[in-house]
Amino acid sequence: MNPILKRLGFRPDDRVVIIHADDLGMCQATIPAVAEIFDAGLVSSAATMVPCAWFPAVAAYARATPSADIGVHATLTSEWDAYRWGPLSTRDPASGLLDDEGYFHRTTPAVQERARPDAVAAELHDQINRALAHGIDVTHLDSHMGSAFAPHFLPAYLAAAAHARVPPLVPRLSEEHMRAVGMPEEMIAFARNIVPQLEAQGVVMVDHLIGMPLDRHEDRVETAKQLLGSLAPGLTYVIIHPAIDTPELRAIAGDWRARVADYQAFCSAELRAWVHDQGIHVIGWRPIRDALRGA
Repeated sequence: MNPILKRLGFRPDDRVVIIHADDLGMCQATIPAVAEIFDAGLVSSAATMVPCAWFPAVAAYARATPSADIGVHATLTSEWDAYRWGPLSTRDPASGLLDDEGYFHRTTPAVQERARPDAVAAELHDQINRALAHGIDVTHLDSHMGSAFAPHFLPAYLAAAAHARVPPLVPRLSEEHMRAVGMPEEMIAFARNIVPQLEAQGVVMVDHLIGMPLDRHEDRVETAKQLLGSLAPGLTYVIIHPAIDTPELRAIAGDWRARVADYQAFCSAELRAWVHDQGIHVIGWRPIRDALRGA
């Protein structure tokens, strides 16, 4: 049984899920969506992209809503064509964090190949420190586009979480799953060795990681039911990308329809009642963080 679930009082056969809203503050459309989705009572956590332009508005919301379970979405990439952001910690091209246009690299492979681990460490610390300084009660650390999960970046990622005394998202992925999503063999071998070591050190592990698809938007409530209905016992992390429909969102994101559909589906009373009837336990990161802190 997952040790953190045992510590929180769950049974071995319980299906426990963190329903998580990614990309908070990426643009304005994410902020009212997450606020409303938290009020609807099904989504249990979110994570903010500190380098993005709308981060101050996220911080204002967090200060006004201290119950909101908000972590830091460690951001090392800037993927959109017409809307970009860059690091907080440096403008030095030698850091490897910057592309030729002066922003973060667009892809995870690019930043993993070019960024210096010490520069990544400084950037992650600056992102967490800025979130804390702006009054966010940071509940966890996770990684935008998985870029911090490279073997040479992982020590910096874990150290940044330890510095803030928050749990980092670390998924316990099967080799089958890693191959299915195209992970290179060297990363699969690294995960095979490092995961047992981290768990022995007391790092919280997420047993399963799944997400709502961004390549289609139709029948979103039914898609969510199929996804959640297939949950296995243990702790599952379900990633969604909610946003309201705005001209800004449409201009930025080619997958805007799926993001709006996530917002609509996970505000749905029908979906919330269905999850309850299935006996699925929804928790956030705050009880995990507080248990680790001994609160």
